[in-house]
Amino acid sequence: MDTTLEEARWRVYVIRCGDDTFYTGITTNVERRLRQHQQGTGAKYTRGRHPLQLWWVSSLMNHQQALVQEWQIKQWSHAEKEALQNGSR
Repeated sequence: MDTTLEEARWRVYVIRCGDDTFYTGITTNVERRLRQHQQGTGAKYTRGRHPLQLWWVSSLMNHQQALVQEWQIKQWSHAEKEALQNGSR
C-alpha cells in the first residue's frame, strides 16, 4: 500500500495508565493528544487513571492504516502490549 507524504501523518499510540491498564488511540499529534489525556480532556477511559505514561508510538501512516493497527493492538493481551516497549511485539 503506497502512502504519500501528505497521507502519512497518523500515528498509533499506547498509553500505560496508573492502574496498569493500557489505552490505545490514533492521532496526528502525539504530544498534543497526550497532554489532552493528562488534563482530563482526552478519552473518558484515561480520566482518573493517572499517572499516564506514553508507552509506544508507531511510525507515520495514513488514516486507514492507523485505524487497522489501532484495532489490532486493542485485541492484544496485556503482556503483548507490555512487549511493545522493548520491541518484542
